[in-house]
Amino acid sequence: MITKLTETLVNQLTCPEGKSRMEACDSSLPGMYVLVRSGSDIKTYYLRHKNALGKTAHKKIGRTTDITLAAARKQARALKADFLANGVDPVAAAKLDDTAMTLDEFWVDHYLPFASPRKRSIRRDKQLYRIQIQPTFGQTRLDQITRQKILALATFHKNSGLAGASADHVTKLIRRLMTLAVEWDFLAKNPASRIQLFNIDNQVENYLDDQQLQQLMKVLLTDDNRPVCLIAQFLLATGCRLTEALTAEWALIDRQNRIWRVSASNSKSGKSRTVPLTDAALNVLDQIGTEGSFEEVFVNLRTGKRYTHIRHTWHRLRKKACLPWLRLHDLRHTFASMLVNSGQTLYAVQQCLGHADSRVTQRYSHLSSQTLQDAANTASEKILLAMQSVK
Repeated sequence: MITKLTETLVNQLTCPEGKSRMEACDSSLPGMYVLVRSGSDIKTYYLRHKNALGKTAHKKIGRTTDITLAAARKQARALKADFLANGVDPVAAAKLDDTAMTLDEFWVDHYLPFASPRKRSIRRDKQLYRIQIQPTFGQTRLDQITRQKILALATFHKNSGLAGASADHVTKLIRRLMTLAVEWDFLAKNPASRIQLFNIDNQVENYLDDQQLQQLMKVLLTDDNRPVCLIAQFLLATGCRLTEALTAEWALIDRQNRIWRVSASNSKSGKSRTVPLTDAALNVLDQIGTEGSFEEVFVNLRTGKRYTHIRHTWHRLRKKACLPWLRLHDLRHTFASMLVNSGQTLYAVQQCLGHADSRVTQRYSHLSSQTLQDAANTASEKILLAMQSVK
């Protein structure tokens, strides 16, 4: 968008729907523009130009709330005049200038306004940045964050006791920040690209065998804490995630068609999906006793609020069942194993579990070995019978 900027126009600027950012370029001063991001009220003046290497570079002038349009134009003209008169690249000179954009500034002014309305795990990003990244790189200018420094930070976290997979999450967030900085023309090159991750395989998958399943069910059917026992039974009967179960609403339960719709806001993939309701799942819904009285399915009747966690009670229940290692998420793994070993395809398992990526479902492929062995044995039996008839 190219127009003659005015204070009134700048104040009224908003990012068009469906766009992540918009630049309003000042027709009276080529190179100067206002950057507006989706989901944010922050607007920032910049000067765009070609640097000594012939690449597009950007110099931050200031937020519209901190500097007037007239002052921004004056500063932009001074920068351009300095470049033309002395051959000084404003961005190159910024490397020696404390006013050059730091990672903290990029995080606050650009990444958070962009990612907050789009990313469900933004709280996790904020935690990673505050604890693992900011102390080292927060006040470092973007162009001074090197590949070696990123590798050194990852190694430091790993050697300090952070799990390899957790150290990889830190590196991935830095890589994402650098990728966006390049995409938005604040950097020429991503120093974090193709950095080798630790790739620690920390996936733990526990499955209940028939005896262990009986041990668990004996406890879930007899323990006095009926609501939590019913939640556990529901997880086992549907293969859903704990968060999905705890946020389930009666309005999304369709008994007639035997389906439960998980809303997009409560789904890990961010997309709504339907979960088949088995006889075991419907049996749980018949016992819970909240239908017609509450919007949510699993409600603590003493407080009138839905359950948000059942961790402490679950630890007691699994110990009572002599299964101290059993996690709530293992009920989902057990559900998947029962599907696979009953002969269901991995595609069917993927749909039941709500995996967006089939590669995630592939972790259960090894469980079908017994099913395949049983199928192959049917041919073996006929061969052996034929051999016996010849003798």
